[in-house]
Amino acid sequence: MPRIEPIPTEKLADEPRAIIESGVAEGLYATPVPLQIFAYRTEQLLSIHQARTGRGRGTLLGGRILELIRIRSAQLGECQPCMQSRKHDSITDEDVACLLDPDHRELSDQERMALEFLDLLSADHHAMDDAFYRRLGKVFTAAQIIELGFSCAETMGVHRFIHTLDVFGDGVPVIAFSPDEVDARRDEIPGAATE
Repeated sequence: MPRIEPIPTEKLADEPRAIIESGVAEGLYATPVPLQIFAYRTEQLLSIHQARTGRGRGTLLGGRILELIRIRSAQLGECQPCMQSRKHDSITDEDVACLLDPDHRELSDQERMALEFLDLLSADHHAMDDAFYRRLGKVFTAAQIIELGFSCAETMGVHRFIHTLDVFGDGVPVIAFSPDEVDARRDEIPGAATE
C-alpha cells in the first residue's frame, strides 16, 4: 500500500473517477493508484490530467522527444508506474532499452541532447555551462531549449514525488484514507490536531 492510502474508487467524486477510469481504459495511465492519491486535491488531479492529455500539443520539441524525456525521467526517479506506460506511438521497447545506454547510440542528435540535458539537470546541473549550451544551440533553437528545460524540470519533480509515495509498497499506509481530507486544509477538519 502506498504511504498515502489511495482514495477507494467508490469514494471518488464523479469527475475524478471518470478521469481515472477513462485514462486507464485508454492506456493513458498504467495504473490508477497515483491518480487515486492525487485525487485528494481535485485541482491537482485535473491539472496533471490536463498536462498528460495536452502533452505534445503545440510542442516545438515533438511528441517523441517529450516521451523519451518522460520515460528517462521515470527511470531516474524510479517511478515504476511511469516507466511502464507509453504515451507516444513511436516509442518501442528498443527505444526504452536505449535510454539505459549512456551513449544513446540509436537516437537522433536532438534526442541524445535532450536526454543529456535531463541527465545533467537531474544529477549535475552545474555542468550545464557555456560549452554545453553551445552544443544545445547547434541542435535546438532558443525556444526549444526553454521548452526542454521546463519539460525536464516538471517531469523530474513529478516522478520523484510519485516515487516517494511508494505506489507499489506493501506496508500499511502512513496516512490512512479519510474523506475529510479531500480538498481540505488541516484547520478545516473538525477536531484535527495541528502542530
